[in-house]
Amino acid sequence: MDAWLQDSGRRPMVLRGARQVGKTWLVRDLAARSGRDLVELNFERDPSLKRHFATNDPRNILAELSLASGRDIHPETAILFLDEIQAASPLLAKLRWFYEELPALPVVAAGSLLEFALAAPTFSVPVGRIGFRHVEPMGFAEYLEAHGAQRLLSTLREWRPGKEPSPAAHEKATEWFHRYAMVGGMPAAVKADVEGRPPREVRELQRELVATYRADFARYSGRMDRDILDSVLRAVAASLGRKFVYAHVGEGVKQQQAKRGLDLLVQARLVHEVRHTAANGLPLGAEVKDGRRKAVLADVALLHALVGTPAGTAFPAETALAPALRGQLAEQLAAQQLRLFHDGAADGPELFYWQREGSSPGEIDYLVQLGGRIVPLELKSGAAGAMKSLHQFVHDKRLGLAVRCDANPPSHQVVDVKTTRGDRVTYRLLGVPPYLLHRVPALLEE
Repeated sequence: MDAWLQDSGRRPMVLRGARQVGKTWLVRDLAARSGRDLVELNFERDPSLKRHFATNDPRNILAELSLASGRDIHPETAILFLDEIQAASPLLAKLRWFYEELPALPVVAAGSLLEFALAAPTFSVPVGRIGFRHVEPMGFAEYLEAHGAQRLLSTLREWRPGKEPSPAAHEKATEWFHRYAMVGGMPAAVKADVEGRPPREVRELQRELVATYRADFARYSGRMDRDILDSVLRAVAASLGRKFVYAHVGEGVKQQQAKRGLDLLVQARLVHEVRHTAANGLPLGAEVKDGRRKAVLADVALLHALVGTPAGTAFPAETALAPALRGQLAEQLAAQQLRLFHDGAADGPELFYWQREGSSPGEIDYLVQLGGRIVPLELKSGAAGAMKSLHQFVHDKRLGLAVRCDANPPSHQVVDVKTTRGDRVTYRLLGVPPYLLHRVPALLEE
């Protein structure tokens, strides 16, 4: 956001993301650090604020706001923040006038249910005149920064392929990542953890977060039964790592209802789709199959609240968790880290996987496009596991590089094997533990 603020050609910025991922905090922090006067308007709290935007003249709008607030608003020293703008969605189209006629004023818009306003058929995006930024839950590196674990973070940043990993750093990073897996990246939960509040209170905050999302269900487009939405949300948690099947959502939920429910949760950014791709070339989204998809949650905090992961004076050890939950955690946490690789897609980060069905089944957990190449990622919740599907996929798609994420220390090796079909395949394999997954783009550049 700092680069945006300093850009002489900046456009009004619309922040997109789920409720409570920290959008409002980011804007307030930007204003505080830059020393600018924050003019914050919340249209959900005070719908009457819309009357100040009756004109298309930005200077007249500022004059109205100055009179209403009793303070002078100078474009060169202020930031205009339009929060909960979905409650006044026609104003989104007016942002173009700030870009064209008052570029000196930085304008930011955000909203907890903004995605529904953007998807409405009556809304037309002023192309080229507003920009979008996608806000995700905090990643593992940000979590370490919040805890002041700079020494460990620096050590992780210094590792390079071919360099001997530090056993002490691997052990410490693994411990921290398990704690992150229990807390997640939602700011309220991270703040409580940083403050040293007991795990049971962190877990309670996670349950309150889900309760807040459920309270929003009644306001979703289409007015779908909130019980159906809740069933879909629970089905996503239960199906992590597997194909999402509408017929398996729950008793009494029709497939069309399940599909509509999933679409609404995706729009609200509580759920993200992992789309199946044939992966024959770039972009990966060019060969998706709409009938196949997996789904993940916005943050692991939702998973814990939905499945009831216990927490008391301490979080449960990884070995104490049920094997099924360990697998769900691996899938969810990998998805969260991969979404931070954002490749610039207009609607935000995209996730893909590949699967072959039939007499010779196989699956690649995730596929990413980095540096103009397709990179398959094999995911293991422990330290061992075969890579038959990965070997065959790399051979069939003629790739030279792959990533395996498991509990082992980081590594880099050349794989030279025969596939189960007898094909000879040679490729480079980057092995990363979950705590280094966020560094994959930089490591692949090495």
